[in-house]
Amino acid sequence: MSTSRTARSTAEHVAAVLARVAPLPAGDVDLGELAVEGPGRVLGADVHAVAHVPPFDAAAMDGYAVRLADLPADGSPVTLRVVGDLRPGSPPDRCGCETRPRHADSEGHLRTHNEGGGAVRIMTGAPVPAWADAVVPVERTSTGRFVAGGPTTEREVTLARQPRAHVRHRGEDVRPGNLLGRAGDAVTPALVAVAASGGLAALPVRRRPRVGVLSTGSELVPSGHGGGAAAEGRIPDSNSLLLAALARAAGADVVRVGAVPDDADALRAALDSVVGAGGAAAVDLVVTTGGVSAGASDVVRAVLDADDARLADVDVAAVALRPGRPQALARWRGVPWVALPGNPVSAFVSFALFVRPALAVLAGRDPARPVRRPAAEAWPSPPGRTHVVPVRTLPSGAVERAAAPGAGAGSAGGHATSALLGADALALVPPDVEKVEAGDELDVLPLDLPFGFGARRDS
Repeated sequence: MSTSRTARSTAEHVAAVLARVAPLPAGDVDLGELAVEGPGRVLGADVHAVAHVPPFDAAAMDGYAVRLADLPADGSPVTLRVVGDLRPGSPPDRCGCETRPRHADSEGHLRTHNEGGGAVRIMTGAPVPAWADAVVPVERTSTGRFVAGGPTTEREVTLARQPRAHVRHRGEDVRPGNLLGRAGDAVTPALVAVAASGGLAALPVRRRPRVGVLSTGSELVPSGHGGGAAAEGRIPDSNSLLLAALARAAGADVVRVGAVPDDADALRAALDSVVGAGGAAAVDLVVTTGGVSAGASDVVRAVLDADDARLADVDVAAVALRPGRPQALARWRGVPWVALPGNPVSAFVSFALFVRPALAVLAGRDPARPVRRPAAEAWPSPPGRTHVVPVRTLPSGAVERAAAPGAGAGSAGGHATSALLGADALALVPPDVEKVEAGDELDVLPLDLPFGFGARRDS
């Protein structure tokens, strides 16, 4: 068991957490499943297209497919016979055109020649006949507009050469072999759609990490338990709800146990339950809050201090962090366990700094990194530890302390859980700073990356 005698830096504790996790294996998942299961999946390998997009020359407008050679270069209108009709899904050689074979192109496709000139009525997305090289929009012709569902009735059409050809050429968007996504990229709706268009039926993705969460404390009762709890000195269990919501917003699947009393055997049983005592682990990570300090009721420390074959790699640390100084790491039945302090703001901060990066690594993503932002106002900062301050980002890009609802102007309310409602980032004030001045550049960790667990942004 490792116990830090001197305060560990935030970066050192992040490294200690990440040393315990590794990317989950990847496997092919059908695009239909990926499209409906929500965020959190990440590519496990580079993905390349296997088909052309578009797969053929297609009309970009409703109008008439023509040969530019049949249209005067000076823009003078001509009248052409309407020799066919093409709709989306129609083979280009079944338009009713008067055609004869001409030659095979470099890709082996049969090219045809339109006998005597003419125009083919064509709808957006329909394949353009091989002899045609332009589409004249219907509103630029004597027809004016088409009637939805109506058959071809016009025998001829008057039209002129246009500045644009309005043809989407085969492969002009995507070609076989084009890189669509790299290993570690999030599976987005756009990627799913482009992969489908590019000829793929599945993507190589890592499964979402599975996280078991629980809170400790005999004083905790389920939310909405009733007014009698306060009279008994008990409070609602908000922390297990907080952890579950944060983990899900960070892209993980969650097993929420709820509150466990301050009893070592009860905690061991809860850990066995969430981890899975029968062999294969049911979760990839366990996260708990509370009980990591040195109090008489700190049940997590009691379990970590005991000799237990299920326990390994125990690391109890004091981190130079405010809030969130007491932290602990271990493995329970081989599953990494991150134990966070029980104060809700401390738990929130600790999750953002330590657990979210671990989930990113499990999912195969790079952990989010802080960005530099100027402070919009001055505020005091206790020296000696990294001070983490919930902040909101202003339209200018500067940040100000997030205020609890109802707090007066200039009141930070950063100690209050309700201040998180107005926060969209966490400012990391260095240990040697006693006062943040307006304009000072700070490291700021956004709370909306990669899948979002930031709070409400005030309008």
